[in-house]
Amino acid sequence: MSLISFLRAAGVAAVLSLAAACSQTSVPADGQPETTPLPMEDITVDTSGGPVRFHVEIADDDQEREQGLMYRRSMAADHGMLFDFNPPQAVSFWMHDTVLPLDIIFIGADGHILNVAANATPFSDANIPSDGRARAVLEINAGRAQALGIVAGDVVHHRFFNNG
Repeated sequence: MSLISFLRAAGVAAVLSLAAACSQTSVPADGQPETTPLPMEDITVDTSGGPVRFHVEIADDDQEREQGLMYRRSMAADHGMLFDFNPPQAVSFWMHDTVLPLDIIFIGADGHILNVAANATPFSDANIPSDGRARAVLEINAGRAQALGIVAGDVVHHRFFNNG
């Protein structure tokens, strides 16, 4: 191999390494992509049993919303992902390439929960729609909504909502 060919190959390898390091997803040894967590914020859900707090990743652009929690293998019990849809709109989710079973909570502009889709099936392409125009959608581990008493009509407090 000539020096020029070597330098050219080394330059391509360096560019590919940099691109992989900057990517939001990585591929571990088992071949399944793993996503990098997004910036986190706290939210509170007012339930009949009292307030419940979550530490959530914020998915607020098309790429982040499309990626969501796909390929994640675990999530802490008090964590989740909050998807921003501004302006509020009818939305539908699916579980394509999502390993974790999830509760999907659709939230209106005033912070009131529109509906809860409990125990969404991993890897399913079935549509899971909002019952109205959602300002945001909260995904948490499956079964947590029921365990914590989170139901339609409860109020979520976060900077996305017009509820003070």
